[in-house]
Amino acid sequence: MPMNKPHLEFQRLDMNSGWATPAGYPPGIKQKILASDLDEQRKTGSRTRLLRFDPGVYTSAPFVHDHWEEVYILAGDLIVGNDADGNGGESFTGPTYACRPPGVVHGPFKSREGCLLFELHYYDEPGTSHQVRTPVT
Repeated sequence: MPMNKPHLEFQRLDMNSGWATPAGYPPGIKQKILASDLDEQRKTGSRTRLLRFDPGVYTSAPFVHDHWEEVYILAGDLIVGNDADGNGGESFTGPTYACRPPGVVHGPFKSREGCLLFELHYYDEPGTSHQVRTPVT
């Protein structure tokens, strides 16, 4: 899969600036894009980001997208599968990892204490299909 992300050597991240609420997310959930050439219109490229939930923030509907998503919980707690009012769901803390193929319904999400996630999003090469594989433990 061709990538057009910039070449970035190790650099210190400013964790206090450069955060923005992604479209469709509630206030209190913010992303910091580390590198990206993701083009959701052309269905190409990839994105590397940090996603941060403030304590008590939740989404109220499931997500589904047409690209791959890999998520690693770096810090805090993430509750998966809460209802529209933020109740219920299964709680996870790091080190925890998820890998979702395109089209998988997931969420909603909540964090009681707040959390920091590292995420990779990417499209398959045209003509490529995905397979569900046994998880690595």
